[in-house]
Amino acid sequence: MGGLSQRIAVVSGGSSGIGLAVVTQLLVAGYKVAFFGQHSEHVDAALTALHRQFDPNDILGRRADISVLNDVQAFFAEVEQLWRKPDILICNAGISPKTPEGAPTPFASMDLEEWHGVLAVNLTGAMLCCQAVIPSMTSSRFGRIILVGSIAGRTLPKVAGAAYVASKAGLSGLCRSLVASSIGSGVTINVVAPGRVLTEMAGSADSPVNTAILERVPVGRLGTPDDIAHAITFLASSEAGFINGAILDVNGGEFAPL
Repeated sequence: MGGLSQRIAVVSGGSSGIGLAVVTQLLVAGYKVAFFGQHSEHVDAALTALHRQFDPNDILGRRADISVLNDVQAFFAEVEQLWRKPDILICNAGISPKTPEGAPTPFASMDLEEWHGVLAVNLTGAMLCCQAVIPSMTSSRFGRIILVGSIAGRTLPKVAGAAYVASKAGLSGLCRSLVASSIGSGVTINVVAPGRVLTEMAGSADSPVNTAILERVPVGRLGTPDDIAHAITFLASSEAGFINGAILDVNGGEFAPL
């Protein structure tokens, strides 16, 4: 995928967990990849690891807050200045606040700061990123947008709080709206909805919460970031051009809407 045909991909929340796995898989597949994360130390650590394995000229990593419009605009402007406007967008950035005990904030005691903060990152941030790329994707007659949802937005939530659930369900609505407004544009928009994935956000595999979830997963294990990244990488490819407006559940069978 080298030369003039080399695709440009952007990954929000790409400095750790699922996002970093996506960045890695896209680089393996031959893309140039730009990513951003909210914490400078995570971005720096990711860049150090990626530069050992891939050509640094194919990688751009920056600290940016997806809930801040100026940060998002500055990041996409830098991508365009360095390479050109992106062909692929993966909206992965997300937060899920928990109490000190690791439980979601009870709905009755959740304050507006938490509610607005979660939606600003998980939903509004995705909207801002989509606004940054759809015009150029439409002009070039090619684009792939993948929104990272959650099993919590698909069925009764087991461990997620109300703000997180609402934000992830909202991504499905955003997807439908973008599909309807992108008819004939060459741009596809899809949602990947992971189940429980072993990341820093999910905690250790042997925690009581994860042990209980494992009992509900027919494949007999929890997910890995690579499980999700492989699905996303396929949806980003030219081979996925007839998949549009879909929700791909990647959860080991814990939720199976058959």
